[in-house]
Amino acid sequence: MFDATRFKIIAIGVIAALAGLMSGLDIGVVAGALDLFGKEYHASTVALEWVVSSMMAGAAAGALSAGWMSKALGRKHSLIVGGAIFVIGTIGCAMSWSVASMISFRVVMGIAVGISAFTAPLYLSEIASEDARGAMVSTYQLMVTIGIFIAFLSDTYFSYSGNWRWMFGVAGIPAVLFLIGVLFLPYSPRWLMAQGRQKEAKQILLDLRDDPLEAAKEIRAIREQLETKQEGFKLFLTNSNFRRSVALGVMLQMMQQLAGINIVMYYAPNILAAAHFDAQSQMWCTAIIGLVNMLATFVALGLVDRWGRKPILYAGFTVMALGMGVLAMLLQTGMTTQSSQIAAVFLLMIFCAGFAMSAGPLTWVLCSEIQPLAGRDFGIAISTFTNWMTNLLVGVSFLTLMQTLGTAGTFWLFAGLNALFLLLTILFVPETRGMSLAVIEKRLMQGVKLRKLGR
Repeated sequence: MFDATRFKIIAIGVIAALAGLMSGLDIGVVAGALDLFGKEYHASTVALEWVVSSMMAGAAAGALSAGWMSKALGRKHSLIVGGAIFVIGTIGCAMSWSVASMISFRVVMGIAVGISAFTAPLYLSEIASEDARGAMVSTYQLMVTIGIFIAFLSDTYFSYSGNWRWMFGVAGIPAVLFLIGVLFLPYSPRWLMAQGRQKEAKQILLDLRDDPLEAAKEIRAIREQLETKQEGFKLFLTNSNFRRSVALGVMLQMMQQLAGINIVMYYAPNILAAAHFDAQSQMWCTAIIGLVNMLATFVALGLVDRWGRKPILYAGFTVMALGMGVLAMLLQTGMTTQSSQIAAVFLLMIFCAGFAMSAGPLTWVLCSEIQPLAGRDFGIAISTFTNWMTNLLVGVSFLTLMQTLGTAGTFWLFAGLNALFLLLTILFVPETRGMSLAVIEKRLMQGVKLRKLGR
């Protein structure tokens, strides 16, 4: 039987999460375009690192501005602004005439990605019901992985002609589609309530919930929370419990980025070159890795609201630590046989699967859940800023790390980091499955230990 309400929720989730698709395209495209662009403009290793990492610098700035923007303009209009900036950045990258111009337009693209990475998960968490919130927010990360996969396929296709401009240019297509789609999205009920537009908020919730009583209950809960005004920075200075939730958000985002996923997303061809793959094999293997990354995200969507957050994170960090460690052992042997090359690709696939089913989507889920309403925009802005600054650190240092520590030493480093993150998950991360945002906030402000905020 056709469920109209469920269809609406899914459609809204997919359209809003297209922001993730654009981010994924931006992340993935540079892997194939980097060497081609570098050869045309005789770019140094440091310059290439900044071509990769300038996007993250822009994203950090975008994330900081998104907190104010999403409050003043609303979640919907912030997504529209992000989409428009993305179109400008994409066209600029495709038409770049120097290393400096490419870096500049990558910053512009990054600003769009930062705005979207802040706003889309926030919007999705406020549209979704409690029992579907994890899956809805995870849809954003699913779209990121789909975007990465599409970018890798596009890179592979255009690699035969060496046309790096089209590698960047095709990303403009979903940006335009996103802009059109967002125009039809409803406003966030929570934001409408904050603006005093209670009648509109109630009508949207009645359209998005099967049970009118559930919608009424949600309206009451939002109204109670809104009695506390947004005062993020002031609350951060005066309330130690809020500082704990901000610190947890920062830690989660650092864990996600230092796990090492973006060294694979940005530099997979370089890693495969170190394993003695030829140029075309590098591109096809990169595309296969992107496919695995995308498919594994479906696992998170199916399990996040059934298994819970922590068991999936335990599995993910364990898989990533083992994948990086075994790959480091193989690289240390010299990768002289075909079987060792196949094993290297398999281990990269295993690593990406571990990330995509765990830290990839669940970091955004948890960061949208743990911040109290009074400091919600501030807390999420700080954690998203941390995500991009850590991403910048990884992107701008990876090629240098490989030259300094060696390829094997670099992967041993990331294996050790993932083992550490497993321990930090055990000690500090709460299980929030099935918990309302109001209850999580109440327990936080009562001083309950972070790992016990949920179940």
